[in-house]
Amino acid sequence: MTQGRGLPAGDAPAPPARRPDWGVQAHWPALAALLPGLDVEVLASVGSTNTVLLERLRTVDARRGAGTALGRRSGDRNPCLLVAERQTAGRGRRGRSWQSAPGASLTFSLALPLAPASWSGLSLAVGAALADALDPPAGSVPPRIGLKWPNDLWLADAPGRGRKLGGVLIETAPVEGARVAVIGVGLNVQPLPDAAGFATGYGCLLELLPGIDAPAVLWRVALPLAQALRRFEREGFAAFAAAYGRRDLLAGQTVRTTDPAVPEGLAEGVDGDGALRVRAGGVLHKLVGGEVSVRPAGG
Repeated sequence: MTQGRGLPAGDAPAPPARRPDWGVQAHWPALAALLPGLDVEVLASVGSTNTVLLERLRTVDARRGAGTALGRRSGDRNPCLLVAERQTAGRGRRGRSWQSAPGASLTFSLALPLAPASWSGLSLAVGAALADALDPPAGSVPPRIGLKWPNDLWLADAPGRGRKLGGVLIETAPVEGARVAVIGVGLNVQPLPDAAGFATGYGCLLELLPGIDAPAVLWRVALPLAQALRRFEREGFAAFAAAYGRRDLLAGQTVRTTDPAVPEGLAEGVDGDGALRVRAGGVLHKLVGGEVSVRPAGG
C-alpha cells in the first residue's frame, strides 16, 4: 500500500495542499482478501491511471520484469488499485478526454488478471455493479442512476433522459501468457462551476448522496466492483443482464447512432452478449460497443 504525492506544477515551491484522508489502511484488508497480492496507490496527480497501469504491464512483457514504476515492479501482474486525485490526461471511450478536478471527481483504475470465457458485456457488467453500489435497488422505486450503453452512468431525470455522472474505460494487455484487464472509472462527485457547457449535461453524486466525498465514493464501490469482476469471470454477462436491464436508459427510446446503417431507430435493450438491439425500418440490428456511439434522439 502506498500513497504518493506527485509533483507540484511550476518552478516555485508551493505550500503543501491539504489532501484528503483516503483510509487505505482501513479498507485494504477486505479488498486484499478477494484480490490476493493487491496493492493500493493514491497519487496526487497523473496523466491517466489506465495509461500508468498499462505502461507497467507492457514494460514487463518487453523486458521481463526489469525496472520499477511508482514503487512497484514494472509489469507486476498482482492486482493494483491506482487512484488519482487529479488526472491531467484522462481518457474516455474512443479517445475522448475525461474532465476531472481534485475533490470534485473520483478517478481510479483497477488492474487484475482475468480469464472469462467471453469478454463481451464486461463494461455493462461493471456499470451495473457501480450503479447498484451507489444507488441500491429499492423495489418498485425507479433507479436514480441509469446506464447508457455501453459504458456511461447517468443521473436519471426522466425516462430516457439524464445527465452524465460517470464512465468506464476497459483496456487489456497480454502479460506472460495471461491477459490483464485495466478497469478505469471516472465519477463526478461534486458540482463544477463551469459544468453548463457539457454536451451530455453534468450530474454529480452529491445530488444523490448528500455529504459524500471522493474517498467515501471509492470505498463504496471498490469491493462491489472487485466482486463483480470475479463473478463476471465465472458467469459472464448473463449474471448481470437483469441488473443492467433495470437501469437501461435507452430501452424503449428512439436513439441516434454513428453507424451509417442505423442512423436512427428504437432501442430494444441488449442481447446476451451485451450488444445493443436497435430496430430500424422493421429490421433488428445489433450494435457492438467498440464500433459506434449512441445517444437518445432528444439528447
